[in-house]
Amino acid sequence: MEYCFGAGDGAATMWDGPPDIDLDGDGRLDAVGLDFDGDGMRDDALADLDGDGVADHAALDFDDDGAAESYFSDDGSGTWAVTVDRGGQLRWFGLDGVEHTGGPLVDFDSDGSSDDRVLDTDGNGLADRAMCGAGQEGYAGGYDTAYVDSDGDGRWNVRLSDTNGDAAADDATAL
Repeated sequence: MEYCFGAGDGAATMWDGPPDIDLDGDGRLDAVGLDFDGDGMRDDALADLDGDGVADHAALDFDDDGAAESYFSDDGSGTWAVTVDRGGQLRWFGLDGVEHTGGPLVDFDSDGSSDDRVLDTDGNGLADRAMCGAGQEGYAGGYDTAYVDSDGDGRWNVRLSDTNGDAAADDATAL
């Protein structure tokens, strides 16, 4: 996973390291443990919750259950500017329009299993991506369907489907 730190003087250093912490509790390593705040403890983390290989969330002073004192999201410019003060919980809307809170692992597709992931890519506290678990071996990343709220209005606009298990969308359907 790639991440970048600046020294405050305009200079920045790129780092790359393998995830070594399961921050969201789904059984997959998704974060790199670090000591951001200089307290001598490796209880801070950068996480790649959208699975693109680049850190997009920061957690400060997390405990063994992944609960953190503070969460931050990359605002899209590479700056940890968006504070996420809800203990990792997101608001999200089901396909029927009913509002829920929870995450990042939820039962989005109502199949009785909390193997789906909701993501907040713009840091506003409302999920704008949902990835549904394939429920079968052979699917790279473990997801076969994704939903996207492309305009930020809380309604899902596009359904993406991976029909052959290669972790790339094979079909897009407007909703």
